[in-house]
Amino acid sequence: MTGMRVMVVDDHPMWREGVARDLTEAGHLVVATSGEGRQAVRVAAAARPDLVVLDLQLPDISGVEVIHGLRAALPRVRVLMLSASGEQQGVLDAVKAGATGYLLKSAGPAEFLDAVRRTAAGEPVFTPGLAGLVLGEYRRLAADPPAGGTADGGHDAAPRLTERETEVLRLVAKGLSYKQIAGRLGLSHRTVQNHVQNTLGKLQLHNRVELTRYAIERGLDD
Repeated sequence: MTGMRVMVVDDHPMWREGVARDLTEAGHLVVATSGEGRQAVRVAAAARPDLVVLDLQLPDISGVEVIHGLRAALPRVRVLMLSASGEQQGVLDAVKAGATGYLLKSAGPAEFLDAVRRTAAGEPVFTPGLAGLVLGEYRRLAADPPAGGTADGGHDAAPRLTERETEVLRLVAKGLSYKQIAGRLGLSHRTVQNHVQNTLGKLQLHNRVELTRYAIERGLDD
């Protein structure tokens, strides 16, 4: 996927410029860059990126706070976190705030650009070893819903999904990529994407991370 509108937020100028250059050379449009969190939220509201590549540690406010601001201004924006560490609490806080992916800065250019492509498509992307951690946290949240609510978010009846949509959703909950789901079900990558997008629409969810939690809450990952 090329031609996405991307914003890069990192307080190290050389790193920020290098990431922007890699994105531009890959055919993406870098609509804005920023080295501060509050400025990033203001700029993003005007620049309207499809995807924000965001450093977890910023000089003024945390990356998690930036995610909250971005999602308030642009509910459908995708966020790919880049961090120098895979500290578990930072990963969980970022994902719960709405990040679609989390990648270490030690990743190579090819891995980074693949993560950008997959994050923009709504796939959860995590540095190896972190996917299980995130799924485990979703299971914990599903077993311990917020006070005053239910594990299904208060909905009495779930929207009706087709048998194939449910099958795809079950594999999403197991943490499989679109490519893996396509191979297992004998479908094309595009068909799997269409099923996921249809399911997101029916359930009024924004991305595959939210979809994963929805599925786990209903025991579809067993």
